[in-house]
This record gives sequence, C-alpha cells and structure tokens, in this order.
Amino acid sequence: MSHRPFPGRRGVLRGSLAASAALTLPTALGAAPAFARSGRPSAGWGVQTGDVTTDSGLVWVRSDRPARMVVETSATESFRAPRRWHGPLLGPDTDFTGTTRLHGLPPGEQIHYRVLLADPDDPRRTGEPVTGTFRTVPVRRRDGVRFVWSGDQAGQGWGINPDLGGYRIYDAMARLDPDFFLFSGDTVYADGPIPETAALPDGSTWRNITTEEKSKVAETLAEFRGNFRYNLLDENLRRFNAQVPVIVQWDDHEVRNNWYPGQMIADTDSRYTEKRVDVLTARARRAFAEYFPISTLRPGAREGRVYRVLRQGPLLDVFVLDMRTYRNANSPGDERVDPQGILGREQLEWLKRELARSRAVWKVIAADMPIGLVVPDATEGKANVEAVAQGDPGVPLGRELQIAELLRFVKHRRITGTVWLTADVHHTSAQHYQPSRAAFKDFEPFWEFVSGPLHAGAFPASALDGTFGPERVFVKAPTAANVSPAGGYQFFGEVDIDGDSGEMTVRLREQDGTVLFTRVLQPGRVGQ
Repeated sequence: MSHRPFPGRRGVLRGSLAASAALTLPTALGAAPAFARSGRPSAGWGVQTGDVTTDSGLVWVRSDRPARMVVETSATESFRAPRRWHGPLLGPDTDFTGTTRLHGLPPGEQIHYRVLLADPDDPRRTGEPVTGTFRTVPVRRRDGVRFVWSGDQAGQGWGINPDLGGYRIYDAMARLDPDFFLFSGDTVYADGPIPETAALPDGSTWRNITTEEKSKVAETLAEFRGNFRYNLLDENLRRFNAQVPVIVQWDDHEVRNNWYPGQMIADTDSRYTEKRVDVLTARARRAFAEYFPISTLRPGAREGRVYRVLRQGPLLDVFVLDMRTYRNANSPGDERVDPQGILGREQLEWLKRELARSRAVWKVIAADMPIGLVVPDATEGKANVEAVAQGDPGVPLGRELQIAELLRFVKHRRITGTVWLTADVHHTSAQHYQPSRAAFKDFEPFWEFVSGPLHAGAFPASALDGTFGPERVFVKAPTAANVSPAGGYQFFGEVDIDGDSGEMTVRLREQDGTVLFTRVLQPGRVGQ
C-alpha cells in the first residue's frame, strides 16, 4: 500500500493531552465562563480541524473566557520559525468558540499547529498552547487515501462512563492513522437526557458523567450548546480531534428525533415547552456551526448550508448530503409524485451537477440515512417513514422517486465509482444493490455500507426494501433493542484507497478495531 506513514504524529499530541488533562468538571460546567477573570485563557475542550483541502484547513478551539485566537503552524514538531495566523475574538456570541482558516499550505504534507488564546486587553498574556496535527490533501494519486466513518454518539442515555473508559472507540480509529473522519450525523442527542445511572441487564449499574444541559431535552441555545460541549469532556475524543480532521454532517438528533421542517410537537409531549421544531432547528444549527469546523457554515460563508463536496485529491471526492433540512414531512411514503423528496430539488440538482463534473476515481456519497433499509417513524402515532424506503418492494414511491432519479442519472451519465456510506440505524451492514433483483431497474449496481453507533444504544437489523434490489451481504446487530456500549455492538468503518491500483478496500470494524467484513472494489466501473 502506498499510503504514507508519518512517524511521530502521536508525539505531537502530548501538549494537547496535557492541556486536556487540566479540564475539571466544575470548570467545564460553569454557567458563565466570561466571569472567570483570574489567570489566563484556557482551551480545556481541546482543538480540532475540519474540511481540509490541498492547501487549507479550519482550526477550531473554545476558550473559557474572552480571548483572541492565534494559530501557529510548522512543518515540524519543534515549531522553529512558525507561521502565525490571527483568528477571531472569542466571546459569548459564539459561546467562546471560533475557527481560523489556514490557507496557502503545502499539499500532501503533515501540518503541525498550536493554538494560543490571548487576553484581548493584553496580547502578551496567553494561555498554555494546545497542539494538534493534520495532513493536507495530496495532489499525487500515489499517496493514497485512508479514512474512517461512523455516527450516533451518546444516544439513548448512554453517556461518558468513566468505569468503561469513556468513548474508547476513538482510540481504535486513531490507531489506523486516517486522513480524516467522516462523522455521519447524530453527533449529539439533544433530545436524549443523560441520567447519572442506568440499570444493565446483568444487574450492574452504568454510571454517567452528567451536566446540567444534559439533564433535559435541549430547547434553548444554551442547552444545545451544552450538548456539544458535553462530548468534549471525553479525553478519547479530544485526543482524536487533535490528530484527525473531521468532515461532519448532521441528522435528526442534533435537534429532535425524526424531525422535519415545519413540524409541530404534540401537546402531549410535556418534555418540550417550545413546540415549533423550526425554532429548535435554528438554535441547534447555530450550536452545530459553533462546535464543528465546517467551511460552509462558518461566519461569512456564502453558502450557509451543510451539504457540500470535499475534494480529497485525484482518488476521492466526498459528497456530504443533508437529508434533514430540505425534506418533506414524514408520511407513509406511498406518494406517486414527490418532487421535494428527502433532499429537496435544489440539493438534488447540485448533487447531480457535482457528480457529473467530478474527475475523482471514487465518489463517496455521504448520506446521513440509508437508502434501502426501512426506518419507521412512529413519533406522531402514525405508520410513517423516516428515511427513504417504506417497505413496499414494488416500483418507487414517495422519497424513493428522488433516489430513482439520481440512480438513473448516474447510469445514463456513466458516472463511475459511486459508493454510499451512512450510519443512523445503530448496527453495521453491507448492502449490494442490483437491477436484476429490483423492481426499478434503470440503474447500475452499487454498494451501501452502514456503520455505527459510535457510543449509543445498539439495535436489531433493519428490514430491507426490495425496490432497488438490495442484498444484505453482511450484518452484525444485536437481537435486543438498545444494547448499551458495555454490551458491545459499537462499530466504525474504514475506507482505504490504494494509490497504485486505485482499489477501494472497505472494512467494517468493531469498537476495538477488529475487522468484521472486508470488500475490495475495483476502480473505473459504473457499477460494481
């Protein structure tokens, strides 16, 4: 394999871990960090990078008080003759978070960086620097690409358990030294309170680190912010963030289970005093943009959207979808005409355009929901559909019509190398879609790989819908619902693209990194 190792990469994280170790629960839970005036600014929530390109990347940090963000970069860990970047003033308007865009970086190189937080009134007074590292996207094909993906974090009340070692799955992903992490949605469970304890089937007790914001469903901006801040209490995640850039998308639990635009929460749901889902969504979207480095959502970004394409060199383009913001209302999914679908018309036309112009060997479609797995929605007391498939194996209906249109487009434009990656259903599986098995036949074969959860309840395998002819080649899932992370069934996926042959190897892995399933895909084909 031609993917380049970078010795010493983990050594650069020692400074980041030292700063992270200084984080104590009382400081993290403080309601008003702006009033902690003594000492110097601190970045106890670590650092992270995102949406890295051949010559740029976003660096994120959160301060415990007002501070000026400064980033220094270097080609080595010594930081001799560093390049300095002056970032934004961090204050309460962004919950003391901020991103700085680094540009003019060399392609395909390891970048070492450190973030300094300076007193706004005295720039000479800075806190302890927090360090991290990332690789810029290569321009040479032979360098190869490796990344990991998963989703569904801290759901169903299973939070940071110190007895279990927290979110240990991040250490297994880090050991693979990936170029980036594709976070496939449900990055938080804003609708899922974290209790202090929970009973396990074997009679033992699960213990959670808890916070005030995680004691109820999120409604206010402060509560949504607290949900994102909660996960950063985990040392494994902070260590991973300092090492691996993220490409992130959202799904429903950043707001509320199975939400859609225009939805009103039933009066019988007494957990919510704010019944307008659009109001909750605006607050959640703002917190989401504050706590992740996303190029199209940062202040001043023209697009102001989650969906985007991240070009990862000659071998790979990643098409990040938003299957939540533009969807129609959840329904039984039996409509014979459905122009809005799950993507909305504008996003669908964007996706077709970008797929057609892509010259990458592989086009990963990062979907926050699966295509052929039936995901029901009973939140409103009706037999509605939450994803695309509705369980009818016949001709496309409802949201399937939009997916059929996309698959037909890919076939007739002879677009090669499309692979679907997703999470959402809290088990791992591999589905192969084949026209000869399908009711709708005007498409070329393709693969859909599912992974997750990262750290949430695991659930039995979803039913398949035969409209696009899926065959479940592999699945691992519990037989019981909501199995805790202590019971296993936590998963992530790995994609490794060889620079010489162009072959894509997909591996589905367990929490400790054990490989469960491997599939090698050949480049240059319309269908696999």
